[in-house]
Amino acid sequence: MIMRIFQVVIRPGKEAEFAEFFHETAIPLMKATKGMVQVLPGAARPESPREFSFVMVWDSLDALRAFVGEDYTVAHIDPVEAALVESRTIRHYDLVEA
Repeated sequence: MIMRIFQVVIRPGKEAEFAEFFHETAIPLMKATKGMVQVLPGAARPESPREFSFVMVWDSLDALRAFVGEDYTVAHIDPVEAALVESRTIRHYDLVEA
């Protein structure tokens, strides 16, 4: 399984608009995506009000590629999200059983 950590920093003044997108669009989309094993969404906190994240566990690299495209290191960005996000970070790891 593949763990994908996706973090974004929101443009100043766009926090409420992104929070609405995050809760109403992004989380339901990710939960319904084929090949998704688990989604752990992280919303902004007072000490980091412009930062949001997803920790996603995919059942395979093929499932991840089917969602984001062959170059899975590139962010899959919804057009609504693109105008709200200042920067993105994506990392991938092989999931280890604990």
